[in-house]
Amino acid sequence: HMFPGVTVRLQQGAHNGHGAIINGADIGQNVLVGMNAVVMDRVKVGKNCIIGALACVKADMGLPELSLVVGNPSKIIKEVSDEMIHWKTAGTALYQKLPSECHESLRACEPLDALPANRPGQEVLFKTWNEIKDA
Repeated sequence: HMFPGVTVRLQQGAHNGHGAIINGADIGQNVLVGMNAVVMDRVKVGKNCIIGALACVKADMGLPELSLVVGNPSKIIKEVSDEMIHWKTAGTALYQKLPSECHESLRACEPLDALPANRPGQEVLFKTWNEIKDA
């Protein structure tokens, strides 16, 4: 969302979670804005930042590169680690592939009236950064 004279800019690799609201802000390269976070007017988010779910970033705030931001009102709690950047980048790549994979695999079908007995389980394709760290 934006007001006249205020531009929303999402740089390459910016990834906005479900329900996130970007209101007239500049979201830097390879940034993750968590689910239901709010980023207000004229905020400038530096490269490789992670804004946590439900965070509220106040208007005119500047977030330097590699900031991990949480809370309402939000605050920087630490620097994003290389592990976290890798996890975020891999997650965004996974999401970017989904539309083409969906279109390639769509087939006309009849709706099921019951689950088949031999239905395969859903494989885990992606782990959260702390699951990778603890493995």
